[in-house]
Order: sequence, then structure tokens, then C-alpha cells
Amino acid sequence: MDYTTDYPRLAERLAARGIDVDAVKEKLKAQHIETPSWGYGNSGTRFQVFAWPGAARNIHEKLADAGYIHRLTGVAPTVAIHIPWDKVDDYQALSDYARECGVAIGAVNPNLFQEQDYKLGSITHPNPAVREEALAHLIECCEIMEKTGSKLLSLWFADGTNYAGQDDIRERKHRMEEALKETYKHLPDGARMLIEYKFFEPAFYHTDLADWGMAYATALKCGERAQVLVDTGHHAQGTNIAHIVAFLLDEGRLGGFHFNARKYADDDLIVGSTNPLELFEIFHELVSAGDRAKDVAYMIDQCFNIESKLEGMLQSVINCQTAYAKALIVDRKTLRERQQEGDVMGAHRTLLEAFETDVRPLLAQVRTEMGVPADPFEYLRSDSYAKRIAEERGVGLVGAGGFQ
Repeated sequence: MDYTTDYPRLAERLAARGIDVDAVKEKLKAQHIETPSWGYGNSGTRFQVFAWPGAARNIHEKLADAGYIHRLTGVAPTVAIHIPWDKVDDYQALSDYARECGVAIGAVNPNLFQEQDYKLGSITHPNPAVREEALAHLIECCEIMEKTGSKLLSLWFADGTNYAGQDDIRERKHRMEEALKETYKHLPDGARMLIEYKFFEPAFYHTDLADWGMAYATALKCGERAQVLVDTGHHAQGTNIAHIVAFLLDEGRLGGFHFNARKYADDDLIVGSTNPLELFEIFHELVSAGDRAKDVAYMIDQCFNIESKLEGMLQSVINCQTAYAKALIVDRKTLRERQQEGDVMGAHRTLLEAFETDVRPLLAQVRTEMGVPADPFEYLRSDSYAKRIAEERGVGLVGAGGFQ
């Protein structure tokens, strides 16, 4: 469907509400959503991996696919890599190949949860030798950042315990802080360390970094370039993520996002697929924060198990674009007035008016002006790229993180 034909009428309605439509379009054109290398290969679930025809089998194929998604959207110019899944001998050559694909290397993600040595933890392990092994890997990833030009070290740890008394919780906290302070020293100039958290899984008694408060407190001890990474799926049911986002923004410690969605325990559903209002609320807080949000990194962290890798990734980017577009058209003047008047429902309805607006004509117009398909999803389905890579690559099992 050609939504661009509906754009003039939408633009007129938005202008009548005091929205600067041209400014909104410029911000949408400047949006930056980083896609993850591991989302282009076969990986994901703890139960079974269902291979997809044409799924990327190595980092070069992942970069090629990421370049294709960027060509369809114009807003996905970087790719997060995971080490050692994406390890190569020559990182300069890898960076050069990424540029040939139209993208650049983004965040570097260490892997501290798959080795047998990490059964009892990585940087919080009771054995000093294992902690040294884990720290060496973190430093290695800082060196990879230097070689690729990456400015983000994205950290998530599976460390924790399964039983009361298994280990000293406070001592594990000290080990965590010591390792991250040392890692911080090795960050390249101008780079940031983003500390992620998860309230449970795979540890069932306690997780060493279980929530945003623990990540925040740890970041404060490391330095100004240590910030919190909010994974939208890493919270207990009912958690108000927009509140967390607003708090961290105000403290200057919101480093970035891993976007995904969850229904129950895992977090690999497409962002915005289970609760689009929640995603909109998050972007509303980001837009409201103005310059405080200018350095926030927006990264997708998903593995697509039963859906097409390309379609899943593309829909994730589209959902982020949609939520951002709706947040940009909130009538903030009216919202503020009604908040100050104590008009509860009036303020709420002002926010809902933006959320319930169909922004597809606006996004189609923006894409047309950017020289990308107005409807990238339909373009992907009609294009030969997916069919071609399926024929060339076939159906392989392991592609992203070695999960089987």
C-alpha cells in the first residue's frame, strides 16, 4: 500500500496541533538503530534451533545481511559483534569489509557465559584463575574495539548462584567491581562501558547484577564513561521500564538499550510486538529528555528462531522507527499544561493521541525522501536477496552463537 498519498493530510493534522513536521522528519532521518550480528544467523532458544534457509554462517555473511537491512531502512548503519562468535584474525580487514557492505562495526560484546570454566561464574568465580581468564577476555575485547573503531563495550554476565550458601554474595560483588574497574582502564579513548543486568536466569538463587540499581551503583564506581544498558526484556513482570529510563537519563547514566520483548521469561521476541505502548512510553521519555539522551545507544538484541532472520530484523527496526515517530509528535505544550493543572485524564489522553496516530504515512514520506523503499517490508518480500542467499548458503545449523 502506498502510504505516501496519505502524508499531506497527516502533515496538516500534525501542524494544526503545533507539531513542526519538518523537524520531526529530520529527527527520523537521523535515527540510528544498531543491529546485532547474532540475529542474522541460526541461534537463540534453549530448546531447539530451527535452521532458516540462507541464515548467515559467519561474520562476513552477517555483515552483508546487515548492509542489506540498512539499505532498506537507512537507519541501521552499525552492527554489534560478539566475541568469540565473530572473532577473526584481521579486524582491520573486517572493518574494511563492513564498509564495503555499507555499515560499520558497532558495540563489542564479550562472551562470558559459554565456556565450561564459567559454570560457577566468570569475573565473580571463586577461583582466581578463572577470574583472570575472564578479565583477559574483557581486555581482549577492548583491544578489538581499538582495532575496529568501536566506541561501546557491551557487558552482560550470567554470573550468580543457584543455592543459598553456595558462595559469599558480598565477596562476589567485590570481585565484580574489581574486574570492571580494571576493564575500564583498558577502554579506548572516548569509548564507553555499558553495564547490562538481568533479574534472574541462568542463576536461580541470586544474580550478581540483578537489576538497574546494581548496574548503576557499579557504574558509579568505575567512572564517568561507565553507564547502564537497559535490556527491555530483562525485568520482572509489570516493571515500569519508562520510569527506569527517566531516572537514568536524569542521572546521566543511561548508556543504551538492547531492544527486544518478552511475554514470560525469555526476551527474544521482536521489540514492540507484545506491548507497543510500553515501547512508545520509553521513546517518549527519551524525546522529553532532549540533549540528555543525545549519546544513548539504540541496539537490537534478538535471535529469531521460527521467523525469517531478515524479516525479523527488519520488523524490529520498523517498530523502533514507529515508536520514535509517535513520541516525536506528542503535543508537549498541551501535555505540560494539563500536567500542571492536575488534569489527569487530559494529560493521559494527550499522550494517547500521539500513540494512536497512524504514523505510517509519515514514515513512508521520510523513507522516500531518504531514497529507501517507502515500505521496506514489502520490498524485502518482493526482492530477490532472500531467495539468492538461501540458494547460495543453503540450510546450516550453527550460524550466530554456536547454540545447538
